[in-house]
Amino acid sequence: MRDTAQDDSLVLDRRSFIGGAAAAFLMPVSLGLTASPAAAATGVGAYIRIDADNTVTLITGQTEMGQGIGSGLAQIMAEELMLDWAQVRFEHAPVNPAVYGLPGWGLQLTGGSTSTMMWYTPLRTASAKAAWRLRAAAALTFGGTQAQWSLVVGGKLRHATYGEKTFASVLGKIASTSDPASVSFAGTKRIVGQGVRRLDLAGKVNGTAKFGTDVMLPGMVFASVVHCPTITGTVKSCPTSAAGALAVVNLGNAVGVVASNTWAAMRIANSLQSKVTWTLPADLSLLDSAALASKAQALQAAAKPANLQVFETAGTPGAGTGKLDAIYKTPFLAHACMEVLNATVQVTKTNGVVSKVELWLPTQGQSFIAATVRSVAGLANLTDAQIKVNSMLCGGGFGRKIEQDYVLQAVKLAVAVGKPVKLTWSRPQDFKNDKYRPYASMRVRMGGDANGITGLVYRNVSASITFQQGTNPEDTGAVAGAVKLPYAIPNRRIEFAPLPTAIPLGYWRSVGESYNTFAVESAIDELAMALGQDPIAYRLRMLTADARATKALQTLKNSPNYTAMPTMRRGVAFLRGFNSYVALALEIALDSASRIKVTKAHYVVDCGVVINPNAVEAQMQGGLVHGIYSALYNRVSFVNGVPQVQNFSNYRVLTPRDMPKVTVDILQGDPATAMPGGIGEAGVPCVAPALAAAWHRMSGTRVRELPFHPGATMSDD
Repeated sequence: MRDTAQDDSLVLDRRSFIGGAAAAFLMPVSLGLTASPAAAATGVGAYIRIDADNTVTLITGQTEMGQGIGSGLAQIMAEELMLDWAQVRFEHAPVNPAVYGLPGWGLQLTGGSTSTMMWYTPLRTASAKAAWRLRAAAALTFGGTQAQWSLVVGGKLRHATYGEKTFASVLGKIASTSDPASVSFAGTKRIVGQGVRRLDLAGKVNGTAKFGTDVMLPGMVFASVVHCPTITGTVKSCPTSAAGALAVVNLGNAVGVVASNTWAAMRIANSLQSKVTWTLPADLSLLDSAALASKAQALQAAAKPANLQVFETAGTPGAGTGKLDAIYKTPFLAHACMEVLNATVQVTKTNGVVSKVELWLPTQGQSFIAATVRSVAGLANLTDAQIKVNSMLCGGGFGRKIEQDYVLQAVKLAVAVGKPVKLTWSRPQDFKNDKYRPYASMRVRMGGDANGITGLVYRNVSASITFQQGTNPEDTGAVAGAVKLPYAIPNRRIEFAPLPTAIPLGYWRSVGESYNTFAVESAIDELAMALGQDPIAYRLRMLTADARATKALQTLKNSPNYTAMPTMRRGVAFLRGFNSYVALALEIALDSASRIKVTKAHYVVDCGVVINPNAVEAQMQGGLVHGIYSALYNRVSFVNGVPQVQNFSNYRVLTPRDMPKVTVDILQGDPATAMPGGIGEAGVPCVAPALAAAWHRMSGTRVRELPFHPGATMSDD
């Protein structure tokens, strides 16, 4: 593993450092080791900046939220430019979807495990073009021809006559060069494929890394909000002032409180909760978990529910399905990011008219912010150039920070008070006003013999994100993990019936795969058990058309980490998703409270070209944690629109003492033909079905409704 030493000198007082350097937020800051002097920098294309000290910065539109994407993409750049890792930085790009948006999508956002998949080839190409232009600039600067100059390790150029020169020494001629018609890529794997240290690590250790709540601006005030206890309620009446508040602002669906510091704003907001009256939704059954579960049951029983969508058919649907008829259920879930929602907004006026809006915030959805700003009264005519977005490091996202609700509130508050405003939600506000993972009910009718599944009829009944957003009448995400299965199933039909609800929905880490994989893989395991078949061997018989799937499962079956697990406490599951392949085996035991505890986990992962094996392993570990605490403990229930979750006190996460031993085997793709797959979400979906399989073998009971231990809290231990 390559691991180049970096400057890890400690700056111990993080908050005072930030507070004393507020002006630093007004200049570009690299997310690597140190800030680079913008005045001395030269761009080589839109994505690469070279500074006078020969550091090279990747400018990326992908948000760094703990997944390591900034470092991973920088590795691709560094490979083509033959950089030493110590001279590499990365920086969040300005909002410009045409340049920094996902290639082919034109949207500047981070989600769906798409970042590396979609940027691998474009970034390699841009970096190779930059290498060509640097050689051309060297020829113009020192002499010789472009072909006579070569790149050498460390951001340098070499010529037989003129010797070695740094990239920085030729920057004066870069503007006189242009992109070549075609490029060839570096054949080495000196940086790509190596476990180099993440560029943002040192800053997170020594306190110089900047998150949204670290932003401090001259004259800034601080805000909190009062939300309706019943979700989707709107303000009927509210006070116009409060003791200690600088302002109280009616935001329509909430009340904003502005004060001299965040704690004061939160305290005043809490005191106003009983003084605000609300207009509640007319039909609370659309906001009630029990009522929605009953409606889902009726939709499962109906021959042809309203708005039924059929996504896949083959053979004779319904034939060969006589062995199993089961319904699997998964609950609404919160995102539960460690970093609460926050945004800082500054509004500038010229001759009494707003002429600029600048935002500092953790966000996954840069493409949507300008429209959010323009939706505020008086801002409709602002151009993109008048709206500046500073993307900060995210303390987790999981899909939540693509949403715009907190952004809209912050902009409204800044317009109302005429000062820079930092809005911070409290933890209870974060939990009780989330955009939740949809509740899902999945009926599986399946049959088979010793050779494999003979028939599958699958119906997903769930609340539809795209229906609610009005963006797509066909919700393909709702059946992700149930369509295009790797298994050979001759007779099949995959259906989706939307469940009407007014509960706010959002994209949650691994989205449809998180619940459909639970149903599909659980059903396959049940069928294998009923037929007396080994769960891996049974799957392998159905994977003859997919060599990568076969290799992943066969590697799991042959692994000593798998064979060492006791058969009666072991469960497996498999995923082909996000252009990657994941096979998982779990070993379980019971803790002192007779609750399930995962003691060991072993992943086999094929994600094509591996950019950084340490990052792949970290994402599998993180996905396991996310999958375990979601499957074992958590749900968000609603009683007439009131969320029955408050904080981590009743939404349990995994603690270090609960963490199992995790091992990961990474299958390397062929660099000549393979492309990177997604990895940020791929570790989550297999956890729940593997748990259910292990528990069935251990107890003789099959759990088909999550979570396993509803209501279990940290205080129960």
